[in-house]
Amino acid sequence: MTCRLIPEYEGLKDFMLSLPRRFGKGEGTLIHNGRNQLRRFEVDGTSVVVKSFGRPNFINRFVYGILRPSKAKRAFRNAQRLQQVGVGTPAPVGYLNVRRHGLFFRSYLVTLTSPCHQDFGVIMQAPDEYDDVLRAVAHTTARLHEAGIRHLDYGRGNILFERAADGSVLVDLIDLNRMAFGKVSLQQGCKNFERLPATPHMHRIMAETYARERGFDPEQCFALMVAARRKSKNREQY
Repeated sequence: MTCRLIPEYEGLKDFMLSLPRRFGKGEGTLIHNGRNQLRRFEVDGTSVVVKSFGRPNFINRFVYGILRPSKAKRAFRNAQRLQQVGVGTPAPVGYLNVRRHGLFFRSYLVTLTSPCHQDFGVIMQAPDEYDDVLRAVAHTTARLHEAGIRHLDYGRGNILFERAADGSVLVDLIDLNRMAFGKVSLQQGCKNFERLPATPHMHRIMAETYARERGFDPEQCFALMVAARRKSKNREQY
């Protein structure tokens, strides 16, 4: 096993090493169960979320850990990078890579539990009542792009938000193992919104904020966002 922890969480090393056993026994609170599984644990008064990445195919069992870092390691590094540029994400705690018979087997990512409890998909239930959230999401996206980072799985379930007591909106980005790095153009930036369901009103709000943050023309951003959404394979009807 390869275990990496943020120094301040070194006390959780035994917990990290026990993750294969804990998942095997179904411990913790199940949050999501698919190819990847998410469970929440309380460890010595700290609430953490653990993501167990699905076991890779036979070829990738050779690739991960030798030619490429595991998904957990990539997500861990990307979370640190987002923190460095001031973009919200659940604070990374550590990751664990597990090998069996000399081959990569599975990896686990551990983060603190996010204070954000709703995802972008909730907005579609009342699209005219979340303008503040849409502006916060567009601001976060612009900040990410200005830092030369694109989230390659920028779907509704990977953008979490919460309205704070002071009226501000917190935004956390999750599922960070797939990122692209380098200058983000106007076209690339607007296309990055393509997987987010949105009405014309929602696109207008996001386009205006995104354009202002990056010094672009809002009408051009709006047109590009709408066009990208319509071309998306996963688009929904307005």
